[in-house]
Amino acid sequence: MRSGPVFLASDVHLGVVSRQREREFIKWLEYAAANGSELILNGDLFDFWFEYRHVMPRGHSRVLGALARIVDAGVLVRLMGGNHDWWGGAILEEEIGVTFHHDAVRLELAGRRTLLAHGDGLGRGDLGYRALRLLLRGRGTRWAFRWLHPDLGAALARRVSETDPDHPRPGQLQKAQELEAWARSNLSADPDLDLVILGHTHLPDVVEVGTDRWYVNTGDWVLHRTFVVLEKGERPRMEEWDGSS
Repeated sequence: MRSGPVFLASDVHLGVVSRQREREFIKWLEYAAANGSELILNGDLFDFWFEYRHVMPRGHSRVLGALARIVDAGVLVRLMGGNHDWWGGAILEEEIGVTFHHDAVRLELAGRRTLLAHGDGLGRGDLGYRALRLLLRGRGTRWAFRWLHPDLGAALARRVSETDPDHPRPGQLQKAQELEAWARSNLSADPDLDLVILGHTHLPDVVEVGTDRWYVNTGDWVLHRTFVVLEKGERPRMEEWDGSS
């Protein structure tokens, strides 16, 4: 096992952000791999990702290559499926070598018992989205979508995406409050839980809940370029990438 901190980021939305932002993110990946023991990308790495049997979405080759090199160097890389890229699987795991999580997972990170989830469908509200989420993630829907031409599937995904690299997402603040309440509730209900980490809202946050127990939202790379560092014995640390760390 490698030593060093755990690095986390989320909501990069590759395919929507600029090429310059993608290059900045790759530099951060290289920095995190050189200085950390584990790398976690907590959902929506891609603005759209769907794995056909023999086809993968165009446009992410440099990031995928960087992730493959990081895995080959012995760094554990985890990808959590988000509401834009939950349909990852065999290509990412077998070809790139990452560990892909489709649902919330409990892990020990830097000595803290941690609940990790992207955040979509959690908390109060979003009833319409929750129903749509069940439909979109159903086996029959995924089977049918694979029969669409990839260009048509990608066009449909672009049409429904609300990611705007120049403006905050609608309802961000309300969703952020709902997810913080959800995290607080889970920490209150489970005394063995030290840390809840979410993304999805694009609003970075580190909140102490009680004594040395934490809710963390990793923010995004669409507007903020934020990431989180976890080190044993230290409080979770939020940082913003400026290329000079």
